[in-house]
Amino acid sequence: MRILVTGAAGFIGSHVADLLVGHGHEVVAVDALLPEAHGPTAPDWAHRHRPVVGDVRDLDLLARLLRGVDAVCHQAAMVGHGLDPADAPRYAGHNDLGTATLLAAMHGAGVRRLVLASSMVVYGEGRYHCPEHGVVRPAERRAADLSAGRYEPVCPRCAVPLIPGLVPEDAPLEPRSTYAATKLAQEHLAGAWARQTDGQVWALRYHNVYGPRMPRDTPYAGVASIFRSALASGRPPQVLEDGRQRRDFVSVSDVARANLLALTTPPPDPVVAVNVCSGDPHTVGDLARELAAVTGGPDPVVVGGGRAADVRHVVADPARAARLLGYTARIPFADGVAEFAAAPLRAPATVRTPSTVGG
Repeated sequence: MRILVTGAAGFIGSHVADLLVGHGHEVVAVDALLPEAHGPTAPDWAHRHRPVVGDVRDLDLLARLLRGVDAVCHQAAMVGHGLDPADAPRYAGHNDLGTATLLAAMHGAGVRRLVLASSMVVYGEGRYHCPEHGVVRPAERRAADLSAGRYEPVCPRCAVPLIPGLVPEDAPLEPRSTYAATKLAQEHLAGAWARQTDGQVWALRYHNVYGPRMPRDTPYAGVASIFRSALASGRPPQVLEDGRQRRDFVSVSDVARANLLALTTPPPDPVVAVNVCSGDPHTVGDLARELAAVTGGPDPVVVGGGRAADVRHVVADPARAARLLGYTARIPFADGVAEFAAAPLRAPATVRTPSTVGG
């Protein structure tokens, strides 16, 4: 197949492009090289795909790139928490207007197959069970509770601490940041496009992806990259709250393989969302300790605190992806962390957004 990969120079997109070429597919690569994710030039690993430097909001450019294309793998996005409203126009512009423009161009070119990089952030908090009231949405965490070291969400009806469980794809969607809202909007835009055009969409809800080529030293990096950068500087990783927040850390190699499967597997419905995860949850503290151990660095320091808007536990249910897509993760946590710890650190990004300029 001939596949357009947007964001092809990025952390995940570059791994996807490599894997597609390795399986005999032809990649058409495009990347805007946003300063939130890149240095001043494309990273070395991107050059093998001869990426076009361009913006997915450029309809004329997309019309040229989509000629002869069989499917689109849409990885391009402005990523991060997006907690400052000053950043909202850039998030909405790159993520939502960019996706809408891409979908319009695909319609014009007659391309009907899309794999969309979505995210677990569309869920907000994870799934919780109250011993008395069953599955409930937790009460909002309060700053006063976090300051007092009370981190676990409680039942909104009886205030009993809740038991975290697995989050299925049909869980309520509750984005809690600008970035999360734009990822959910991308899913909705893709769904509308599919129903209007008889298109096919896999929305891959990535959980906590880590691995080689992660961005570093920016507020947009994942926690694995932040811990790795600290250790590389001889500093202990600083773990917020009590370090017992549960996540599903998934290797970027497994995420790339999920994209390959999605590009070559027709979805059973016009739009299908699946969790892309490891199925083997760990705590944030586990990750910090494992990284410190394999790098021989200082032990992590639990610093407490935290933000009320942060989620406590998000652990994915992997069953739908296994059933519909044939995807199950292959990289064990310890092996993936060891690979990440040994990989060269990526050049620092150049961050330029309203909330970080001059900060």
